[in-house]
Amino acid sequence: MLQQLLVQIRNGGILSPWVIGPAVFLLSIAILLAFKNLVLAVFRRYIAQRASLAWADSFIEALSPALTIVIVASGVALLDRTLPLSPRSDRAFDVVVVGALVLALVIFTDRICRRLMERVALRSPAVQGALGLLQGGLRGVVIGLGMLVFLDSIGISITPLIASLGVGSLAVALALQDTLANLFAGIYMIAEKPVEAGHFIKLETGEEGHVTRVGWRNTRVHMLNDATVVVPNSKLAGSVITNFSLPQHQLAVSLEIGVDYSCDLDRVEQVTLEVARELMTHSDGAAAGFESRMRYHTFADSSINFTVWLGARDFVSGVKIKHEFIKLLHKRYQSEEISIPFPRHTLEFTSETILSVGKMISQQDKNAAHARNKGTA
Repeated sequence: MLQQLLVQIRNGGILSPWVIGPAVFLLSIAILLAFKNLVLAVFRRYIAQRASLAWADSFIEALSPALTIVIVASGVALLDRTLPLSPRSDRAFDVVVVGALVLALVIFTDRICRRLMERVALRSPAVQGALGLLQGGLRGVVIGLGMLVFLDSIGISITPLIASLGVGSLAVALALQDTLANLFAGIYMIAEKPVEAGHFIKLETGEEGHVTRVGWRNTRVHMLNDATVVVPNSKLAGSVITNFSLPQHQLAVSLEIGVDYSCDLDRVEQVTLEVARELMTHSDGAAAGFESRMRYHTFADSSINFTVWLGARDFVSGVKIKHEFIKLLHKRYQSEEISIPFPRHTLEFTSETILSVGKMISQQDKNAAHARNKGTA
Protein backbone atom coordinates (compact mmCIF):
# COMPACT_ATOMS: atom_id res chain seq x y z
CA MET A 1 0.00 0.00 0.00
CA LEU A 2 2.87 2.36 0.82
CA GLN A 3 4.46 1.46 -2.50
CA GLN A 4 1.26 2.40 -4.37
CA LEU A 5 1.01 5.66 -2.44
CA LEU A 6 4.57 6.59 -3.34
CA VAL A 7 3.89 5.83 -7.02
CA GLN A 8 0.78 8.04 -7.01
CA ILE A 9 2.70 10.87 -5.33
CA ARG A 10 5.55 10.52 -7.80
CA ASN A 11 3.13 10.68 -10.75
CA GLY A 12 1.38 13.72 -9.31
CA GLY A 13 -1.89 11.88 -8.76
CA ILE A 14 -2.47 13.30 -5.28
CA LEU A 15 -0.31 16.38 -4.75
CA SER A 16 2.77 17.74 -6.41
CA PRO A 17 5.70 15.49 -5.48
CA TRP A 18 7.84 18.59 -4.93
CA VAL A 19 5.47 19.56 -2.12
CA ILE A 20 4.68 16.23 -0.55
CA GLY A 21 8.24 14.84 -0.90
CA PRO A 22 10.03 17.28 1.42
CA ALA A 23 7.10 17.11 3.84
CA VAL A 24 7.33 13.32 4.03
CA PHE A 25 11.11 13.63 4.37
CA LEU A 26 10.94 15.98 7.35
CA LEU A 27 8.02 14.18 8.99
CA SER A 28 9.65 10.75 8.76
CA ILE A 29 12.92 12.03 10.19
CA ALA A 30 11.14 13.78 13.07
CA ILE A 31 9.14 10.65 13.95
CA LEU A 32 12.12 8.30 13.75
CA LEU A 33 14.38 10.63 15.77
CA ALA A 34 11.75 10.94 18.49
CA PHE A 35 11.34 7.17 18.56
CA LYS A 36 15.12 6.69 18.73
CA ASN A 37 15.50 9.09 21.64
CA LEU A 38 12.64 7.40 23.50
CA VAL A 39 14.05 3.91 23.06
CA LEU A 40 17.59 4.94 24.03
CA ALA A 41 16.29 6.79 27.11
CA VAL A 42 14.47 3.63 28.23
CA PHE A 43 17.62 1.56 27.72
CA ARG A 44 19.73 4.08 29.67
CA ARG A 45 17.37 3.93 32.64
CA TYR A 46 17.43 0.14 32.49
CA ILE A 47 21.23 0.06 32.38
CA ALA A 48 21.60 2.58 35.21
CA GLN A 49 19.86 0.13 37.56
CA ARG A 50 22.26 -2.73 36.75
CA ALA A 51 25.96 -2.33 37.48
CA SER A 52 26.82 -5.43 35.45
CA LEU A 53 25.64 -3.66 32.27
CA ALA A 54 27.79 -0.54 32.72
CA TRP A 55 29.63 -1.37 29.47
CA ALA A 56 26.34 -1.03 27.56
CA ASP A 57 26.28 2.72 28.21
CA SER A 58 29.35 3.08 25.97
CA PHE A 59 27.57 0.98 23.34
CA ILE A 60 24.53 3.28 23.40
CA GLU A 61 26.75 6.37 23.28
CA ALA A 62 28.43 5.01 20.13
CA LEU A 63 25.14 3.88 18.60
CA SER A 64 23.24 7.16 19.04
CA PRO A 65 25.02 9.33 16.40
CA ALA A 66 25.19 6.38 14.00
CA LEU A 67 21.42 5.86 14.26
CA THR A 68 20.84 9.56 13.61
CA ILE A 69 22.80 9.33 10.36
CA VAL A 70 20.93 6.14 9.37
CA ILE A 71 17.59 7.87 9.99
CA VAL A 72 18.60 10.83 7.82
CA ALA A 73 19.80 8.41 5.13
CA SER A 74 16.46 6.58 5.20
CA GLY A 75 14.68 9.93 4.81
CA VAL A 76 16.87 10.75 1.79
CA ALA A 77 16.06 7.33 0.30
CA LEU A 78 12.34 7.95 0.83
CA LEU A 79 12.68 11.39 -0.77
CA ASP A 80 14.40 9.78 -3.75
CA ARG A 81 11.46 7.40 -4.15
CA THR A 82 9.00 10.29 -3.93
CA LEU A 83 10.49 12.84 -6.33
CA PRO A 84 10.41 12.36 -10.13
CA LEU A 85 14.16 12.61 -10.68
CA SER A 86 16.34 11.91 -13.68
CA PRO A 87 18.55 8.79 -13.69
CA ARG A 88 21.58 10.96 -13.01
CA SER A 89 19.89 12.53 -9.98
CA ASP A 90 18.77 9.10 -8.78
CA ARG A 91 22.38 7.98 -8.96
CA ALA A 92 23.50 10.99 -6.91
CA PHE A 93 20.87 10.22 -4.25
CA ASP A 94 22.04 6.59 -4.13
CA VAL A 95 25.63 7.71 -3.61
CA VAL A 96 24.54 10.02 -0.77
CA VAL A 97 22.60 7.22 0.93
CA VAL A 98 25.49 4.76 0.63
CA GLY A 99 27.95 7.37 1.89
CA ALA A 100 25.73 8.13 4.88
CA LEU A 101 25.41 4.45 5.79
CA VAL A 102 29.17 3.92 5.54
CA LEU A 103 29.75 7.06 7.63
CA ALA A 104 27.38 5.73 10.29
CA LEU A 105 29.28 2.45 10.36
CA VAL A 106 32.64 4.25 10.62
CA ILE A 107 31.45 6.48 13.48
CA PHE A 108 29.98 3.53 15.38
CA THR A 109 33.11 1.39 14.94
CA ASP A 110 35.45 4.26 15.84
CA ARG A 111 33.60 5.08 19.06
CA ILE A 112 33.34 1.44 20.11
CA CYS A 113 37.07 0.91 19.51
CA ARG A 114 37.96 4.12 21.37
CA ARG A 115 35.85 3.15 24.39
CA LEU A 116 37.29 -0.35 24.34
CA MET A 117 40.85 1.02 24.32
CA GLU A 118 40.03 3.33 27.23
CA ARG A 119 38.69 0.43 29.28
CA VAL A 120 41.77 -1.66 28.50
CA ALA A 121 44.03 1.30 29.43
CA LEU A 122 42.46 1.47 32.89
CA ARG A 123 43.74 -2.05 33.57
CA SER A 124 47.04 -1.87 31.70
CA PRO A 125 49.58 0.93 32.37
CA ALA A 126 51.44 -0.06 29.20
CA VAL A 127 48.38 0.65 27.03
CA GLN A 128 47.62 3.82 29.00
CA GLY A 129 51.01 5.29 28.13
CA ALA A 130 50.44 4.83 24.39
CA LEU A 131 46.66 5.36 24.42
CA GLY A 132 46.65 8.50 22.27
CA LEU A 133 48.80 6.97 19.56
CA LEU A 134 46.86 3.69 19.55
CA GLN A 135 43.53 5.48 19.27
CA GLY A 136 44.83 7.66 16.45
CA GLY A 137 46.22 4.68 14.53
CA LEU A 138 43.03 2.68 15.01
CA ARG A 139 40.91 5.62 13.86
CA GLY A 140 43.02 5.92 10.71
CA VAL A 141 42.52 2.21 9.96
CA VAL A 142 38.75 2.45 10.48
CA ILE A 143 38.43 5.53 8.27
CA GLY A 144 40.60 3.94 5.58
CA LEU A 145 38.52 0.76 5.54
CA GLY A 146 35.34 2.85 5.46
CA MET A 147 36.57 4.74 2.39
CA LEU A 148 37.38 1.47 0.62
CA VAL A 149 33.92 0.07 1.43
CA PHE A 150 32.27 3.26 0.16
CA LEU A 151 34.21 3.26 -3.11
CA ASP A 152 33.47 -0.42 -3.68
CA SER A 153 29.76 0.12 -2.91
CA ILE A 154 29.36 2.82 -5.56
CA GLY A 155 31.04 0.70 -8.21
CA ILE A 156 34.61 2.03 -8.16
CA SER A 157 37.23 -0.72 -8.33
CA ILE A 158 39.50 -0.60 -5.31
CA THR A 159 42.02 -3.20 -6.53
CA PRO A 160 44.32 -0.64 -8.22
CA LEU A 161 43.99 1.61 -5.18
CA ILE A 162 45.03 -1.18 -2.81
CA ALA A 163 48.02 -2.00 -5.02
CA SER A 164 49.00 1.68 -5.11
CA LEU A 165 48.67 1.93 -1.34
CA GLY A 166 50.97 -1.07 -0.93
CA VAL A 167 53.67 0.39 -3.15
CA GLY A 168 53.24 3.84 -1.61
CA SER A 169 53.43 2.46 1.92
CA LEU A 170 56.68 0.67 1.09
CA ALA A 171 58.17 3.86 -0.38
CA VAL A 172 57.10 5.90 2.64
CA ALA A 173 58.50 3.28 5.03
CA LEU A 174 61.88 3.34 3.28
CA ALA A 175 61.97 7.15 3.18
CA LEU A 176 61.00 7.47 6.84
CA GLN A 177 62.98 4.51 8.13
CA ASP A 178 64.81 6.42 10.88
CA THR A 179 61.71 8.37 11.87
CA LEU A 180 59.62 5.19 12.10
CA ALA A 181 62.36 3.47 14.11
CA ASN A 182 62.30 6.34 16.60
CA LEU A 183 58.49 6.30 16.62
CA PHE A 184 58.21 2.61 17.46
CA ALA A 185 61.00 2.95 20.00
CA GLY A 186 59.03 5.83 21.51
CA ILE A 187 55.97 3.58 21.74
CA TYR A 188 58.11 1.04 23.58
CA MET A 189 59.55 3.69 25.91
CA ILE A 190 56.12 5.08 26.78
CA ALA A 191 54.47 1.67 27.13
CA GLU A 192 57.26 -0.20 28.96
CA LYS A 193 58.48 2.89 30.90
CA PRO A 194 62.14 1.98 31.49
CA VAL A 195 62.60 5.73 32.05
CA GLU A 196 60.07 8.45 32.87
CA ALA A 197 60.11 12.19 33.29
CA GLY A 198 61.80 12.98 36.61
CA HIS A 199 64.04 9.90 36.66
CA PHE A 200 67.78 10.37 37.08
CA ILE A 201 69.64 8.21 34.55
CA LYS A 202 73.14 7.60 33.28
CA LEU A 203 73.55 6.90 29.58
CA GLU A 204 75.89 4.35 28.09
CA THR A 205 78.02 7.20 26.73
CA GLY A 206 78.54 8.65 30.22
CA GLU A 207 76.06 11.53 30.28
CA GLU A 208 73.82 11.63 33.33
CA GLY A 209 70.93 13.82 34.41
CA HIS A 210 67.18 14.11 34.93
CA VAL A 211 64.77 13.00 32.21
CA THR A 212 62.59 16.00 31.37
CA ARG A 213 60.55 14.57 28.49
CA VAL A 214 59.93 11.22 26.81
CA GLY A 215 58.45 11.95 23.38
CA TRP A 216 57.50 9.85 20.38
CA ARG A 217 60.77 10.64 18.57
CA ASN A 218 63.37 11.52 21.23
CA THR A 219 64.03 11.77 24.94
CA ARG A 220 65.51 14.83 26.65
CA VAL A 221 67.93 14.58 29.57
CA HIS A 222 68.80 17.68 31.63
CA MET A 223 72.35 17.26 32.94
CA LEU A 224 73.82 18.68 36.15
CA ASN A 225 75.71 21.37 34.20
CA ASP A 226 72.33 22.71 32.93
CA ALA A 227 72.89 21.38 29.40
CA THR A 228 70.24 19.22 27.72
CA VAL A 229 71.04 16.01 25.84
CA VAL A 230 68.51 15.00 23.17
CA VAL A 231 68.70 11.24 22.55
CA PRO A 232 66.82 9.56 19.65
CA ASN A 233 64.51 6.91 21.06
CA SER A 234 65.91 4.20 18.78
CA LYS A 235 69.39 4.71 20.27
CA LEU A 236 68.06 4.98 23.82
CA ALA A 237 66.00 1.79 23.52
CA GLY A 238 69.02 -0.10 22.20
CA SER A 239 71.55 1.08 24.80
CA VAL A 240 72.35 0.23 28.41
CA ILE A 241 70.79 2.77 30.80
CA THR A 242 71.48 3.07 34.51
CA ASN A 243 68.31 4.36 36.16
CA PHE A 244 68.98 5.67 39.65
CA SER A 245 65.24 6.22 40.24
CA LEU A 246 64.19 2.57 39.90
CA PRO A 247 62.80 0.74 41.71
CA GLN A 248 62.56 3.88 43.86
CA HIS A 249 64.10 7.35 43.99
CA GLN A 250 65.91 6.62 47.27
CA LEU A 251 69.32 5.03 46.86
CA ALA A 252 72.37 3.99 48.86
CA VAL A 253 75.49 6.10 48.36
CA SER A 254 78.78 4.27 48.90
CA LEU A 255 82.09 5.82 49.88
CA GLU A 256 85.50 4.11 49.98
CA ILE A 257 87.74 5.06 52.96
CA GLY A 258 91.07 3.79 54.32
CA VAL A 259 92.63 4.12 57.79
CA ASP A 260 96.14 3.50 59.07
CA TYR A 261 97.20 0.01 60.15
CA SER A 262 97.88 1.32 63.65
CA CYS A 263 94.24 2.35 64.23
CA ASP A 264 91.82 0.48 66.49
CA LEU A 265 89.34 -0.89 63.95
CA ASP A 266 86.50 -1.22 66.46
CA ARG A 267 86.94 2.43 67.42
CA VAL A 268 87.09 3.44 63.75
CA GLU A 269 83.82 1.62 63.08
CA GLN A 270 82.13 3.21 66.09
CA VAL A 271 83.20 6.76 65.17
CA THR A 272 82.38 6.35 61.49
CA LEU A 273 78.85 5.06 62.16
CA GLU A 274 78.24 7.83 64.71
CA VAL A 275 79.08 10.45 62.09
CA ALA A 276 76.96 8.67 59.47
CA ARG A 277 73.91 8.38 61.75
CA GLU A 278 74.21 11.99 62.82
CA LEU A 279 74.26 13.05 59.19
CA MET A 280 71.26 10.83 58.36
CA THR A 281 69.33 12.48 61.19
CA HIS A 282 70.02 16.13 60.38
CA SER A 283 70.59 16.30 56.62
CA ASP A 284 67.68 17.38 54.39
CA GLY A 285 68.77 15.05 51.59
CA ALA A 286 68.96 11.91 53.74
CA ALA A 287 66.60 9.00 53.07
CA ALA A 288 64.11 8.49 55.87
CA GLY A 289 64.63 5.32 57.87
CA PHE A 290 67.90 4.34 56.19
CA GLU A 291 70.33 2.44 58.45
CA SER A 292 73.93 3.41 57.69
CA ARG A 293 76.47 0.59 57.62
CA MET A 294 80.16 -0.04 56.96
CA ARG A 295 82.25 -3.09 56.08
CA TYR A 296 86.02 -3.65 56.07
CA HIS A 297 87.18 -5.44 52.96
CA THR A 298 90.86 -4.88 51.96
CA PHE A 299 94.37 -4.87 53.40
CA ALA A 300 95.83 -2.31 51.01
CA ASP A 301 99.45 -1.15 50.60
CA SER A 302 99.24 1.61 53.20
CA SER A 303 95.76 1.34 54.71
CA ILE A 304 92.93 -0.93 55.76
CA ASN A 305 90.03 -0.06 53.45
CA PHE A 306 86.30 -0.17 54.11
CA THR A 307 83.05 0.99 52.49
CA VAL A 308 80.38 3.18 54.10
CA TRP A 309 76.80 3.24 52.79
CA LEU A 310 74.60 6.30 53.30
CA GLY A 311 70.95 6.76 52.31
CA ALA A 312 69.90 9.62 50.00
CA ARG A 313 66.48 10.71 48.75
CA ASP A 314 67.71 10.82 45.15
CA PHE A 315 70.90 10.94 43.11
CA VAL A 316 71.43 14.70 43.45
CA SER A 317 70.90 14.52 47.21
CA GLY A 318 73.43 11.70 47.27
CA VAL A 319 76.13 14.03 45.92
CA LYS A 320 75.40 16.49 48.73
CA ILE A 321 75.29 13.71 51.35
CA LYS A 322 78.71 12.44 50.29
CA HIS A 323 80.13 15.99 50.37
CA GLU A 324 78.86 16.65 53.91
CA PHE A 325 79.94 13.24 55.19
CA ILE A 326 83.54 13.67 54.01
CA LYS A 327 83.84 17.01 55.82
CA LEU A 328 82.28 15.75 59.05
CA LEU A 329 84.26 12.51 59.07
CA HIS A 330 87.58 14.26 58.40
CA LYS A 331 86.95 16.65 61.27
CA ARG A 332 85.93 13.84 63.62
CA TYR A 333 88.93 11.67 62.67
CA GLN A 334 91.26 14.57 63.46
CA SER A 335 89.71 15.02 66.90
CA GLU A 336 89.86 11.26 67.55
CA GLU A 337 93.45 11.04 66.18
CA ILE A 338 92.43 8.50 63.56
CA SER A 339 94.89 8.66 60.70
CA ILE A 340 93.90 8.49 57.03
CA PRO A 341 97.22 7.52 55.38
CA PHE A 342 98.53 8.57 52.02
CA PRO A 343 100.72 6.34 49.83
CA ARG A 344 104.31 6.07 51.15
CA HIS A 345 107.36 4.11 50.00
CA THR A 346 110.35 3.20 52.21
CA LEU A 347 113.75 2.99 50.47
CA GLU A 348 116.49 0.89 52.10
CA PHE A 349 120.16 1.37 51.06
CA THR A 350 123.02 -0.99 51.97
CA SER A 351 126.59 0.28 52.49
CA GLU A 352 127.62 -1.11 49.10
CA THR A 353 124.75 0.76 47.46
CA ILE A 354 125.77 4.01 49.17
CA LEU A 355 129.40 3.61 47.98
CA SER A 356 128.23 2.92 44.43
CA VAL A 357 126.00 5.99 44.45
CA GLY A 358 128.89 8.08 45.85
CA LYS A 359 131.25 6.92 43.11
CA MET A 360 128.59 7.67 40.51
CA ILE A 361 128.08 11.20 41.81
CA SER A 362 131.88 11.79 42.00
CA GLN A 363 132.32 10.64 38.42
CA GLN A 364 129.48 12.92 37.27
CA ASP A 365 131.17 15.88 39.03
CA LYS A 366 134.51 15.11 37.32
CA ASN A 367 132.82 14.90 33.94
CA ALA A 368 131.09 18.21 34.50
CA ALA A 369 134.35 19.94 35.57
CA HIS A 370 136.16 18.55 32.55
CA ALA A 371 133.44 19.87 30.26
CA ARG A 372 133.68 23.34 31.82
CA ASN A 373 137.50 23.44 31.50
CA LYS A 374 137.30 22.36 27.88
CA GLY A 375 134.79 25.07 27.15
CA THR A 376 136.99 27.75 28.78
CA ALA A 377 140.03 26.69 26.76
